[in-house]
Parts: sequence; C-alpha cells; structure tokens
Amino acid sequence: MRSRLSIALALILASGTTLVAEVGHDIGKVAKDTGHATKTAAVDTARATDKAAKETAHVSKVAAKDTAHATDKVGHATEDAAKDTEKGLVKGSDDVAHGTKEAAVKTADFLK
Repeated sequence: MRSRLSIALALILASGTTLVAEVGHDIGKVAKDTGHATKTAAVDTARATDKAAKETAHVSKVAAKDTAHATDKVGHATEDAAKDTEKGLVKGSDDVAHGTKEAAVKTADFLK
C-alpha cells in the first residue's frame, strides 16, 4: 500500500511540477509579448510625434508665407489708394484754381 501511495504521490508531484512549468512558460510568453507591444508602441509614438512636428512646422511655414503675401497685397492696395487720393486732390485743386481764375477774369471784365 505504501508503494501505491508513493506512486500516487509521485504522480501528483510530477503533474504539479508540469503545471507550474506550463504556467511559468505562459507567464514568460505574456511578458515577452507585453515587452514587444510596449516597444512597438514606443516606436509608433515616436514616429507619430515626429510626423506631427514636421506637419506643424510645415503649416507654420505656409501660414507665414500666406501672411507675408497678404501683408504685401495690403501694402500695394494702400499705396494705390494713396496715389488715387493724391490724383484726386491734385485734380480738385486744379479745378478750384481754374474756377478761381475764371471768376477773377470775369470780375475784372465786369469792373472795367
């Protein structure tokens, strides 16, 4: 009977050891998979961050060019408006001077 008990105990210990080995193997695989996933996520995050930084720099550069172009257009429009205003003032002054001259001539003719 002792030998049967010894055999049964040996079988129980052997299956327990096998179970512990399998669990240890499974835990090792999960740890390895977790490490790989973490490494992959870190690489993906680095790539995404780099891409976002490049896109942000590009958008900023385009916005700066657009702003400079718009400012240049506003400057040209302001310059054109100033020239038009100057032409209008000169023409208006010439018209007033001509009218004043005609009035002076008519006044002089009337006074003769």
